[in-house]
Amino acid sequence: RGFVSKSSPYGTVEDPFRPAELTFGARGTFFARAIDVDMKTQVEVMVEAARHKGTSVVELLQNCVIFNDGIHNKISDRSWKADNTITLRHGEKMLFGKDNEKGLVLEGWNLKAVTIGEDGYSLDDVLVHDATTNDNTLHMKLALMENANDLPVALGVIRSVKAPSYEKDYEQQIAEVQQKSPKKSFTEFLLSSPNVWEVK
Repeated sequence: RGFVSKSSPYGTVEDPFRPAELTFGARGTFFARAIDVDMKTQVEVMVEAARHKGTSVVELLQNCVIFNDGIHNKISDRSWKADNTITLRHGEKMLFGKDNEKGLVLEGWNLKAVTIGEDGYSLDDVLVHDATTNDNTLHMKLALMENANDLPVALGVIRSVKAPSYEKDYEQQIAEVQQKSPKKSFTEFLLSSPNVWEVK
């Protein structure tokens, strides 16, 4: 909101589009994020996306030298990346910082970035990432984290839930209906219909 560009010279008046909100709103089972210059995380994310049974959504944060040059510098520049991003891995503690000295904890219903060993926080307080839970509440909170709120931007696989895929369920339904139906083909079905006429 308020971003000035050639197509919005007085600043945008709407909030930015968030792929994560669309994915979770559509009950998506896979969502991940990577930065264009971070090839290691990109490869990890794309491999997991390809392995996932069902639709996979990967958000790629990409620099645009024409309209938005340097938009992701705070999270792509090596001097700031460690403190401004967190790479999530299923089953691992949510740690970040140059020496993994920071972590994410829950404070009430909100995520909070803390320094381990300060203000009474220990490693035991840091959350463990569970990408496979059906409940997407925490996944959404992780996906919407921003540096503006003193939180790191989440990278890696944020959500990866095993669920029946649309195509498998659809194929199974067709097979079951065909098995029960006396007509085994579309042609057979058409020819046995009462609305058949012959063109001479």
